[in-house]
Amino acid sequence: MSHPYILTLSCPDRMGLVHAVSGFLMEQGGNIEEAAQYNDSQTGLFFMRVGFVCPEADVTVLRTRLASFAETLGMQASLHARAQPMPTVILCSRQGHCLNDLLFRWKSGLLAIDIRAIISNHRDFYQLAASYNVPFHHIPVHKDNKPQAEARQLEIIESEGAELVVLARYMQVLSNSMCEALSGRAINIHHSFLPSFKGAKPYYQAHDRGVKLIGATAHYVTADLDEGPIIEQDVARVDHSKTVDDLTAIGQDTESQVLARAVKWHSEHRVLLNGQRTVIFR
Repeated sequence: MSHPYILTLSCPDRMGLVHAVSGFLMEQGGNIEEAAQYNDSQTGLFFMRVGFVCPEADVTVLRTRLASFAETLGMQASLHARAQPMPTVILCSRQGHCLNDLLFRWKSGLLAIDIRAIISNHRDFYQLAASYNVPFHHIPVHKDNKPQAEARQLEIIESEGAELVVLARYMQVLSNSMCEALSGRAINIHHSFLPSFKGAKPYYQAHDRGVKLIGATAHYVTADLDEGPIIEQDVARVDHSKTVDDLTAIGQDTESQVLARAVKWHSEHRVLLNGQRTVIFR
């Protein structure tokens, strides 16, 4: 019986890397079903994603062998069982469009995630969480309790074994220590007006300026606010006839779609970090 896996890797570029990876997988009895690679001429780095099947059922055994192989090539490599959905925790506030969209896509089998919990600084969506049988944790956040609140959030995230944390319009700035704890596994969504239209009402500002494009950006969370590596972006055209409510609705639809694509690609191990940028094997 063959078991499906995903291998992702990056390392300094050199001749024979594809041959070496293929040879390693062949030694494990693996059969490659899909493969994609990218050579970054600017950084001199090589990136690769391989989908393969293998008779070895124990992913821990394969990871041990992979670690020895990767060390000889100065390679950062990760191995994942393709059939295992990614444990996920969602953070949200009082705007539920992204949360609702992710829950529906998850239950519809469109995302390779397992939503273990929802954390919010407001109670607005506890009934929505209950309708999907997802635990809901209300953790108020204010200036006097932020360290304690984040400690409790992180406790839940770790206890659920979350490999992905999604900020689905979570309207709180994470501390530097929280960003470090979630490095490489937290995705945020925001309107693409930043930095042009900062603040709580970007669509009002955009309407006042008569914009012709609105959009959204999904990126990894870092200590530099809204400066993390970008995973996905999209835009929608608008014109003078659109009201603030129109812009808001169009913008929220775009945000939901962009975030869903970012979550999908991350959960399928299609996103590799390349410094401040990303390599995405679609």
